[in-house]
Amino acid sequence: MAIKAILGKKIGTTEVVREGGEVDCVTAVLAGPCTVTQVKTAESDGYEAIQIGFEQVRRATRPMEGHQRRTGMKFRHLREVRADRGPGFDLSGLSVGDTLEVSGFEAGDRVDATGISKGRGFAGGVKRHGFAGGPKTHGQSDRHRAPGSIGAGSTPGKVLKGLRMAGHYGAARITVQNLEVVSTDPERNLLFLRGAVPGAGNSLLYIRTSIKAGGS
Repeated sequence: MAIKAILGKKIGTTEVVREGGEVDCVTAVLAGPCTVTQVKTAESDGYEAIQIGFEQVRRATRPMEGHQRRTGMKFRHLREVRADRGPGFDLSGLSVGDTLEVSGFEAGDRVDATGISKGRGFAGGVKRHGFAGGPKTHGQSDRHRAPGSIGAGSTPGKVLKGLRMAGHYGAARITVQNLEVVSTDPERNLLFLRGAVPGAGNSLLYIRTSIKAGGS
């Protein structure tokens, strides 16, 4: 079994001092333990994958209870891990009820972290897209954070699709790639990643072997 994928919750940032005295800013993640709730095969489903569950709950809907009855447990979060992601995603030897823990990761591993970014509500072009705003002088007293022109008049005579404008900012699925695993703490189910990961504190994260590191 050679799979490095796990669900967890973001705790926050802290500092880690390496052996050489270098100080790194790391994000602490409460990762796992996760339980395999379903195994998909090419014969039955057309592709190979497993489904993992994280964070046990006492109550669940009837459909969710039926789906997870083989494990005898109920989980708040379920995610699918496919086997066609390259090195680090070998699902052989896994069966329903098996557990994935932080011990599957080692210091120096490269991982991708996926989560939901912080919601910022409705935001203008300056905050949402980094626009510079309008001129601050020559009588432009009300153009400081305006978006400027949004298109020509007669041709095309409309606002083009995809134009960057004000709107809902944040609360989007974000993946930060190629993060370094600085250290692990299997006893406390902690994973320390160098740098920042998406989401607010206590938000869900999906961590797996980096696609870039695997070369696929």
